[in-house]
Amino acid sequence: MAVTNMKRIEQKFFIALFAVWICPGASVAEDTNASCSAVVDTPGLVAFWDFVQREPDGEQRFTAHVPTGSPTDYPLDAANYVKDYWGTGREATYADFPQLGRGPFGNAIRIVKESDPNFRPFLYIPRSRLHDTPLDIKGAGKSVTVVVWAIRESGNHALAGIWHEGTDLKQKSTASIAKVERGQRQYALFAGLNKQGSACGHVSENGASSFQNKYALHKCNSAGQSPAVPADSPAEKLDASWQCFAMTFDDDKDELTGWLNGVSGDRWLENPKKDGLISYAYNAYMQGHFAKLPGKQAGEDPTFPKDQYYNPPEGEPLSVKVVRESDGQRVEQREHRFTKIEVTLEDGKEVARDLVALRLNPWWYPHGIYTPKNDESGGPFTIGRVIHSSRSVGFTGWIGGVAVFDRALSQKELQTLAALR
Repeated sequence: MAVTNMKRIEQKFFIALFAVWICPGASVAEDTNASCSAVVDTPGLVAFWDFVQREPDGEQRFTAHVPTGSPTDYPLDAANYVKDYWGTGREATYADFPQLGRGPFGNAIRIVKESDPNFRPFLYIPRSRLHDTPLDIKGAGKSVTVVVWAIRESGNHALAGIWHEGTDLKQKSTASIAKVERGQRQYALFAGLNKQGSACGHVSENGASSFQNKYALHKCNSAGQSPAVPADSPAEKLDASWQCFAMTFDDDKDELTGWLNGVSGDRWLENPKKDGLISYAYNAYMQGHFAKLPGKQAGEDPTFPKDQYYNPPEGEPLSVKVVRESDGQRVEQREHRFTKIEVTLEDGKEVARDLVALRLNPWWYPHGIYTPKNDESGGPFTIGRVIHSSRSVGFTGWIGGVAVFDRALSQKELQTLAALR
C-alpha cells in the first residue's frame, strides 16, 4: 500500500513538473496556467515572455515560450543604453527591474521612473542573437502583432519591439555621444506617443525617418487611452489596473492598427496641416497629389522624394458633404477610408484639393518592414525602452507579459488575449 501511494505521489510530482515546463505560470495558480496556455496556443506565436519562465542554469535570465523547432528561446539581457552609447552611467542588472510576484501570468517587471539622466535600463536581445530568427520580422509581405500586458504609471514611449531610433540626431543630448548609429527601426508597440496612453503601433520601411521629418511617422493610435496608475499602488488597485496594449500590421490590407483591451476604435486627426508632426504627412500627401497633375503647381516641391509620397487609396467616397456652393463653384468634403478631402469644383471639374483630416487608426501603410543589411546594422529587440537620442525616461510602470506573432491577429483573438488581464 505504501509503495502504491508513493507511486501516486511521484506521478503527481511529474505531472506538476511537466505543467511548469510547458507554462511556468501553472506553478503559481491554475488560472495563470490557463492564461499562459491561451497565449502559447494562439497561432502565429513567435515569442512570449511571461516573466516567470527562466533559464534553468547560469544567469537564469527570463526566456520566452516559443514554438517547437524555434532556434532560440530569446533570453533577455539587462543593459543601460546610455552607458553603451554615451559611455556614462553604471551597468544595469536584473536588480534594476523590481518584480511584482503576480500579474496576468504570475509575475511582472517594473520599469522605474529613473531620476539619474545617465541611467536608462531595458531588457533586450542583442541583434546578433535574433538576426534572421522568427522574431526578426521584416521585408515585403510580412505582417506582425505585438501584445503587451501593462500598467502604465506615466509616459508614452516604447513598450516592446525592434525599434532602435538611432543616436545620430544633431541635438544637445548627442554632443558627447561616443557611439553614433543610424536608426534601425522595424516594428514596435508604444504607450501612446502623440496620444498618451493609447496603444500606438509603429512600423518603418527604411529604419530611419518619414516624409522628410527627423522622426519615423508611420504610426497608429487606438481610440482608447489607458489611465495613469501609480506603480506603488496597493495590491488591489494594481490587480484591477492591467491593460492589454496591442498593435497589428496587416500587410494584405496595408493597415496598421492600435488596440487597447481588444478594441481598436476609429481615430481621426482633423486639420493635419496644423499638427507639429503629422503636418509632414500632410505635405507628403499634397506633394503626391501635385505630382499627378500636369505642370508645376503652387506649393509643389519637385525635389520631394517620390518614395515618401503619402497617398492612401481614394476610390468612390464613403460620404460626400457639400461645404458651400455659389456662382458655379461647389466645395465638397469627401470621406474615404483613410482621408477626408475638401475638393473645389467649377463646372463639375476639380480645380483644387486639400487634405482636411487623416485617419490615425487604422493608419495606411503600403510598404514592407525594414530589412537591415546584416546583424551588425540591425537593431535589438527591447522591452521597456528603446535606444534613442533624447534619452527621455519614457514609459514607466509594470509589464506583465510581452508576445509577438508573425501575422495580424483578428479582433476576436485580441479580445481573447485582452480578457487574460
